[in-house]
Amino acid sequence: MPYRRTPKVQERLDALRDSIVVAAMEQLAEHGYAGCSVAAVAERAGIAVGTVYRHFPTKAELVVRVFRQVVSREVEAVRAASERPGDAAGRVVAVFETFAARALKAPRLAYALLAEPVDALIDAERLEFRRAFRDVVAEHVADGVRAGVLPAQDAKITAAALVGAAAEVLIGPLTSGGTADVVELRTFVVRSLGGSDVRHA
Repeated sequence: MPYRRTPKVQERLDALRDSIVVAAMEQLAEHGYAGCSVAAVAERAGIAVGTVYRHFPTKAELVVRVFRQVVSREVEAVRAASERPGDAAGRVVAVFETFAARALKAPRLAYALLAEPVDALIDAERLEFRRAFRDVVAEHVADGVRAGVLPAQDAKITAAALVGAAAEVLIGPLTSGGTADVVELRTFVVRSLGGSDVRHA
């Protein structure tokens, strides 16, 4: 007869798994992907290295779980920002300004999410993040086109291009601490959409 875990046993295992993910997220935020070793995560969580491996067979699988949690949180944050009152261009700008502001508060984590060299498994998650981010932007670009406040354009292509450009722009500030490029991001986004920014006319 196969062994069945009791609810209490499963609850303890789930809690332990969650604590490993939290420890990995903290390690990633402080030391990046290169410094997020399984041994470092185990030490931070106060458990044996073997315990981590029982839950996550590889470092990549552990970091994928962290990425999924972080991405879900970030996508919800930019989605909420984009739903504030305003025109289509303003809502798209809100997406990028919100993401940039949040990224600069946790630069090591954001750099790992966007650009740090990682395993192929994590690269795949990075693409999923960009697609989710793109879809939020595309929704508002399409709304703007339908309303006649933005010129006709392929919403998904515009959104994908903006997400890629924003990620590239952020690499410098995330690694150097400067914010001048981020300030200019707003102008770039508005002009790329086909709008104008009176503050920079």
